Amino acid sequence: MESSAPPDGKIGLIAGNGQLPFLFARAARARGLEVIAVAHKGETDPALASEVGALTWVRVGQVNRIQKAFISAGVKQAAMAGGISHVKALTDARPDLGAVRIISRLRSFRDDALLRAVAADFESRGVTIIAPTDYLGEVLCPPGHLAGPVLSEAQEKDVALGREVAVLLGQADVGQTVVVHQGHVLALEAVEGTDEAIRRGGKLGGAGAVVVKRCKPHQDLRFDLPAAGPRTLEVMNEVGAKVLALEAGRTVLLDAPALFAAAKDSGITLIGVP
Repeated sequence: MESSAPPDGKIGLIAGNGQLPFLFARAARARGLEVIAVAHKGETDPALASEVGALTWVRVGQVNRIQKAFISAGVKQAAMAGGISHVKALTDARPDLGAVRIISRLRSFRDDALLRAVAADFESRGVTIIAPTDYLGEVLCPPGHLAGPVLSEAQEKDVALGREVAVLLGQADVGQTVVVHQGHVLALEAVEGTDEAIRRGGKLGGAGAVVVKRCKPHQDLRFDLPAAGPRTLEVMNEVGAKVLALEAGRTVLLDAPALFAAAKDSGITLIGVP
């Protein structure tokens, strides 16, 4: 369900890497909103500055600085869009007193618990965190066969196995991507991210691997939705992976026309699974 537009005409954007911050900023501007953005050094594309009304740069973990930027601009609602590399978060984080305040209350340091705690802390300071897809429903993956050859019976079985394993992976709050080939699970996504999980699985299983991405069970749709774009297919082509199965309605398609065209050109099957 879409959030109502902020009455003051401003929306906050906590920007990570990739294209999702750009998509969100453009969609919000199309609704007549001024976008007040906070970007992460080493993660966010500097070109985002041309898409927003104001841009503040922070390092990963500088919670107080983000909140001050929003509060001083009068922002009441904000969305998190784009990822933060887990590896960089471990090595380059600069936690401030705001981050320490949040961490001190946590019983678990898993992604979902941490992000919910961050959202609760922002809300306590008058900034409600909303789902980016409240403004981007049109970029969510539709169900059905989307591009490429029809699945073989063996590929259908690999998709089913990948989805089953992805549920267990998500229950552990580890990752969202599973790579399968001929009934064998080749790779599970962890801190290295989707691209490296695909590369590892492809190297182990050879050409023909099936890549499955799906939300974690009980996923909070405000945070860390799975996403796929042309870059995903480039990595799949590197290792000869042949199927990309995405959770319909809950996976963000980055540059969908280019994604579909790339799948057709490379002979990769793209499907949205309900």
